[in-house]
Amino acid sequence: MFVSCMSQKDYIAEYDFNYSGNFKRYKTFGFVGSPNNLPSEDSLEYFKTIEKTISNRLGSQGFKFQDEKPDLLINYKVFRDPVKYRGYEQPNFDFWLERRSEHIDMEKLMEEEEREKDENYNRVKYLENEGLLVIYVIDNKRGNTIWQGYTAAAFDFMSPEIQTDLTRATYRVMDQFRILTRN
Repeated sequence: MFVSCMSQKDYIAEYDFNYSGNFKRYKTFGFVGSPNNLPSEDSLEYFKTIEKTISNRLGSQGFKFQDEKPDLLINYKVFRDPVKYRGYEQPNFDFWLERRSEHIDMEKLMEEEEREKDENYNRVKYLENEGLLVIYVIDNKRGNTIWQGYTAAAFDFMSPEIQTDLTRATYRVMDQFRILTRN
């Protein structure tokens, strides 16, 4: 038991979000393009694993997959080489969402908007990693990224455990996207 616990990879996920995202109105999702120009059939399997994991997670949160004109477009990238990545120090996402969804009068709304002007994107540089999985959530109507989650990971694509590793890392990132919707 002790050996199996120590051998599992622990993916630490971080995320950033766009203050202009209207997170309560999104109900459907789709994926950006298709990975047609992959170097091998194996790569296609890896991307299917990531997409299936994302779809399962979003489905459990009430989102519906929609091929044509979804509210959210999902894109992802696996960096296999060392990469330096920049994130942002922001308020807790759940707290921020709760504050945004409260029913408030116009005077309070004006006060909140003034305070939000002070909410900025304080950059945080992460150390160089041996690899990275990044998942982007894009507002399809506006065309801008509203949320991105990432985890440092040096995936061994030759390992028999690669599908499991990709699934775990993807779930860990998507666990940070805590939006529920009603369809």
